[in-house]
Amino acid sequence: MGKPTGFLEIERHDRPYEKVEARIKTWKEFVKPLPAAELRQQGARCMDCGIPFCHNGCPVNNLIPDWNNLVYRDQWQQALDVLHSTNNFPEFTGRICPAPCEASCVLNIDDNPVTIKTIECAIVDRGWEEGWIAPQVASRKTGKRVAVVGSGPAGMACAQQLARAGHAVTLFEKADRIGGLLRYGIPDFKMEKHLIDRRMRQMEAEGVEFRTGVEVGVTISVKSLLEGYDAVALTGGAEAPRDLEVPGRELAGIHFAMDFLTQQNKRNAGDDEARAAPKGTLSARGKHVIVIGGGDTGSDCIGTSTRQGAASITQLEIMPRPPDHEDKALTWPDWPLKMRTSSSQEEGAERDFAVLTKRAVGSNGKVEALDCVRVEWVKDDAGRMTMREIPGSGFQLKADLVLLAMGFLGPVRRGMVEQAKVELDPRGNIKANVADYQTSVPALFAAGDMRRGQSLVVWAIREGRQCARAVDQFLMGSSDLPR
Repeated sequence: MGKPTGFLEIERHDRPYEKVEARIKTWKEFVKPLPAAELRQQGARCMDCGIPFCHNGCPVNNLIPDWNNLVYRDQWQQALDVLHSTNNFPEFTGRICPAPCEASCVLNIDDNPVTIKTIECAIVDRGWEEGWIAPQVASRKTGKRVAVVGSGPAGMACAQQLARAGHAVTLFEKADRIGGLLRYGIPDFKMEKHLIDRRMRQMEAEGVEFRTGVEVGVTISVKSLLEGYDAVALTGGAEAPRDLEVPGRELAGIHFAMDFLTQQNKRNAGDDEARAAPKGTLSARGKHVIVIGGGDTGSDCIGTSTRQGAASITQLEIMPRPPDHEDKALTWPDWPLKMRTSSSQEEGAERDFAVLTKRAVGSNGKVEALDCVRVEWVKDDAGRMTMREIPGSGFQLKADLVLLAMGFLGPVRRGMVEQAKVELDPRGNIKANVADYQTSVPALFAAGDMRRGQSLVVWAIREGRQCARAVDQFLMGSSDLPR
């Protein structure tokens, strides 16, 4: 371990934010990196536990104590090698991962976990600054061709690993730019997009061919891919949004969160308004905004609305308000349910819990308000938690713009999934196990949110890597790629 008494002598210190009044005036990232000396001290807090529970929390199996120790000893390049051995894109996870590893840290038992996410991000950022990150070109080519469909984190990780194994990889993306929801779902103030472009250049040098504006199932058929490639991996994400099925849903001003977020990211990328918003501009400027959904996507809508100049923002969550602190004896080292306030919520938004939307009200075809009611969650006779409306609790909220951020139901069926004729699981995701990632169709694989349902970027990277190994083994009989 780095310093045996480090966790006793050194207090936790994480990256600070720019002040609210400054950061809401820009679309740039606002997290301030820690200086190297401070990072070394934070690395020294890691106890290198006999059972490193941080491994339990990290989906990509990051070797966290190892690179903490190396940072403490000022061996940054070796720390980068260890970090990249399990994670293709730590600059993504170091910015937008919720850090389940920190929830699992032994020091989190008293709410002072090691600043794992901050150290991870610092390692890879320094690697780029120092020029340590270079293309890893395969020493030999296999002659096998693989198509990867969907360029989110699962598809990017899968494609990169397969290219490094020597296969000729083509990555198909229906949008005009690579990145999936990293590109058009995550606001720039959380992750700037030059980070994706930089990895794309590395992947191109490693032999990955990018084809944008190609929607498999529409532009080209799944059948043609299976005929033209030795294997195909479907990594298209879970893009079917959960809708608000209430009277008045058809009113103008009610939109899915991703339609709203994508437009702003396109503007930030330099697209003119006609290209950014071909179906009409969605803007929160001067409007009373209601965000329905309390998760990360809802939070992104808040931060975007704030920067666009909303008159007011209210976030509604159907679940009850979580406790301020979890019961560590019951939850640790698992991810706890507790009250969290995101940076966007901190910037200014009213939050209300246990609220059900009953109808949208408006005139002249435009939404003007939402009729809501409070609910309570009680156990039914079978012991399941069920929702019950509280009599007399109805109220109305003024609304000029309603953003639906209630999660996703799985992959879009129309087009690629229907053409592939793959078996689906009971939740509507493409059915494939985590041993070989093969679907019910020969030579067709699936990974990421398209297989597991809506999840985290770090899970997508893990599945993309594991799927790449499965494809390599399928093509070559064995694989040296890590899981």
